Amino acid sequence: MRVIGIDTGTTTVWYAIVQREWNTKNLLDYGVIETTPKVPLKEKILEIARDLDFLIEKYQPQRVVIERLFFNNNITTWIDVSHVRGVIMYKFACAGVEILEYTPLELKSAICGNGKADKLQLQKSIKIFFELDEIPKPDDAADAIWLAYMGILKN
Repeated sequence: MRVIGIDTGTTTVWYAIVQREWNTKNLLDYGVIETTPKVPLKEKILEIARDLDFLIEKYQPQRVVIERLFFNNNITTWIDVSHVRGVIMYKFACAGVEILEYTPLELKSAICGNGKADKLQLQKSIKIFFELDEIPKPDDAADAIWLAYMGILKN
């Protein structure tokens, strides 16, 4: 099974691809979709959609796990990220990819046993779990990796 994890933003969308074969779990890739800063949201959405098409074609995932939004104090940011999430869900749905969502609390609870774990704890656990030379940076990359891994766990 191949899973893509997505940590959504408007200027950056972090992704990670994890694959499970039998009892082995491999981190195949992780990176960021960067959009042009200070352009209208519609242009950012187009950039993200094109890059998602490339990722879907390249990795042929069976499942995507997207971070579920929780309300923060900035309603404008929350709404813009919601639009981006909608495009992400649409692209994967059109490709026939199963879509799962987890909140940051669910992710931290599952990985660290504590919903209030900090970002550094998540980064360090990824380094150990996937036997990496260093922790993935920035912390959004770690979130995308763990989201992808959560997709591997659900069967």
